[in-house]
Amino acid sequence: MEDGRDLLAVPISDAATVRRLLIEAAKARRDISYADLLDRMGHAFSRPKMRALCKTLGAVDDAAVAKGEPELAVLVVRQSDRLPGDGWWVSCAERLGYHGLWTGPDAVKFIRRQQKKAFDYWSGKRIMPRAGDSARGKSAQKRSRRRSAAG
Repeated sequence: MEDGRDLLAVPISDAATVRRLLIEAAKARRDISYADLLDRMGHAFSRPKMRALCKTLGAVDDAAVAKGEPELAVLVVRQSDRLPGDGWWVSCAERLGYHGLWTGPDAVKFIRRQQKKAFDYWSGKRIMPRAGDSARGKSAQKRSRRRSAAG
C-alpha cells in the first residue's frame, strides 16, 4: 500500500475485471504489462501480486477456451521484453505447439501470432473456429455446400 491505491483496488482474483481489461487491450490491438494491468486494477506492482494475477489469468483463459474464444493471458507481458512471463510459457506454450526458447526472435514471432488471434477476434475479425469444428468437418461442410449449390 505504498500510495494508498490498494485500499480501493479491485481484487486481483476478480476474473471478470481482468477479462474486461484484457478485451479492451485486444480491441486496441495492444499488449499490457503485468505492472500496468495491476495498476489499472488499483494495485502497486509486487511479485506476490503478480503471482496472484497469474492465477486469475489462468482462470480467464480457461473460460475463454470453454467459449471457443482465443486466450487473453498472452497479452500480458513483461515491460523489459514485451513477452509473457515464465509462468505463461510453462502453462501455455507447449499446449499451443511451441517448444523453443522463451526469449529471442522465435519466441517473439510465436507470441505475436498468438496475440494477433486475440487482436483479430476482439477487434471484429472473428476468425476463431467454433467449438467442435475440425479441419475435416469444415471440409465436409464446404463439400456439402458445394453440392447443394450445384444441385
